[in-house]
Amino acid sequence: MNYDDALDAALGKLHDEGRYRTFVDIARTNGQFPHAVWHHPSGTERPVTVWCGNDYLGMGQHPVVTDAMHGAIDAVGAGSGGTRNISGTTVYHKALEGELADWHGKEAALLFTSAYIANDATLSTLPKLFPGLIIYSDALNHASMIEGIRRNGGAKRIFRHNDLDHLRQLLEADDPAAPKLIAFESVYSMDGDFGPIGALCDLAEEFGALTYLDEVHAVGMYGPRGGGVAERDRLGHRIDIVNGTLGKAVGVHGGYIAASARMVDAVRSYAPGFIFTTSLPPAVAAGAAASVRFIKSARDLREAHQTQARVLKTRLRGLGLPIIDHGSHIVPLIVGDPKHTKMMSDMLLEDWGIYVQPINFPTVPRGTERLRFTPSPVHGPKEMDALVGALDSLWSRCALNRAELAG
Repeated sequence: MNYDDALDAALGKLHDEGRYRTFVDIARTNGQFPHAVWHHPSGTERPVTVWCGNDYLGMGQHPVVTDAMHGAIDAVGAGSGGTRNISGTTVYHKALEGELADWHGKEAALLFTSAYIANDATLSTLPKLFPGLIIYSDALNHASMIEGIRRNGGAKRIFRHNDLDHLRQLLEADDPAAPKLIAFESVYSMDGDFGPIGALCDLAEEFGALTYLDEVHAVGMYGPRGGGVAERDRLGHRIDIVNGTLGKAVGVHGGYIAASARMVDAVRSYAPGFIFTTSLPPAVAAGAAASVRFIKSARDLREAHQTQARVLKTRLRGLGLPIIDHGSHIVPLIVGDPKHTKMMSDMLLEDWGIYVQPINFPTVPRGTERLRFTPSPVHGPKEMDALVGALDSLWSRCALNRAELAG
């Protein structure tokens, strides 16, 4: 086999379909987010405004976070020095896990190197803890959940997105005595819609199932203390396992689960994705803990974040642009064609200094390709005006349809 030809064919297919991903090399300017410097392929540097980042609250550059990280580096150095079981557990890791457990009203929390790994490692381990476990997974769950469920060797059922009737049919068809778990998200990041947490918990109780909730796109931004949609809706006590991230609203890096002390102890003891991975650097843990402590009382920051999302959606809707609006902070603008989406992204960057990454298949279904905007409290009126003006002009230049809103 000619391996180079096979690689060229695989990459050529992506180019032909307009789905080839390119990196945009930027350097965020400390203290000035969402502003950054784009290192242009020509060798020049150009100012850009980031409109697609997941640092939802701007905590990645907040002094309370950076000061904590500097302090930890000065105190203990860079890396952790090992896995959690072999010299890699520090006071910083334990303090962060305590903050996270408190955030979600759980007995314990467990850190992972990313929320992807937390989902994958936990969901692939649970059948070892509950032999014969059947996992019922929402069709639009994140790739990390899908991968963990796929790899675990147990039974799985996929129910149509947010379709409670379909889920009930699947539950009724299985052995009532079999252990069960329902896995779902609070905010689905591509459309920005919410999972029906209360109704899913009702079904879980009726059929004796555990609940597994991914709050990755909600922690920090919903609820009185930012504990997520489950906290906002006063449903946290009905969730058995919560997955969250430290790389979005928290502004640092890493992921975690929060659950009962017994559940966390079992996952800690059996999950290879936890056991055999070097732990987070102490400075990362310190910065994340400081961020979580700050966010718990930052209600004004959450309110500003939601306000900015509403303003952007209102203004884009006023232009007749096909946005999706399910009431969350995520603002998808449907283009519907991968090549047009990439072209628009490139033109926004080159001509207006606005950085928003195209979202194409397989992240979203074909025909729903989009630009996905994530407004934050630090996107001010000037940045908002520039984005809206650019989209108005560009939509006309590309002769795209404004007649129907996406939702």
